[in-house]
Amino acid sequence: MLTNRAKYAIKALLHLARRRGQGPVQASVIAEAEQIPHKFLEVILTQLRNRGVIRSKVGKGGGHELVNDPADIDLLTVMRAIDGPVAPLPCLSHTAYVRCDDCADEATCGARMLLMRAHEIQVKELSRTTLGDALTSEPQGQTARRRQRKQH
Repeated sequence: MLTNRAKYAIKALLHLARRRGQGPVQASVIAEAEQIPHKFLEVILTQLRNRGVIRSKVGKGGGHELVNDPADIDLLTVMRAIDGPVAPLPCLSHTAYVRCDDCADEATCGARMLLMRAHEIQVKELSRTTLGDALTSEPQGQTARRRQRKQH
């Protein structure tokens, strides 16, 4: 299950993606627009900055912006930046492999075998799904409606 932290990170990144090229966006603007608790968002933005997904500028005209094009930011990268490994078992992790203490033989472990294929499919889909995909699949007019709400 996706954590609230990862969901909020995706929402914040999509907000930044929609505003790409318009300059840095303040956390308070993102928090209000996306209905994310401001203090919680600050922690998330720090994690994203530390992983090189966004850059931040302090002071007048400051805020946050994407480092790369939305089409180059995949969900797997975002989820790992926020929540760490995505594997259901530590012995299946690509980034944080640890042999399970209670497993005599990984090659014959029923739980590992059962979950391996599903995990491989999940990783493949998350790595090929990008923020850019969400922007191109938004219903026509949704971005315009967001702009209208902000102007009122």
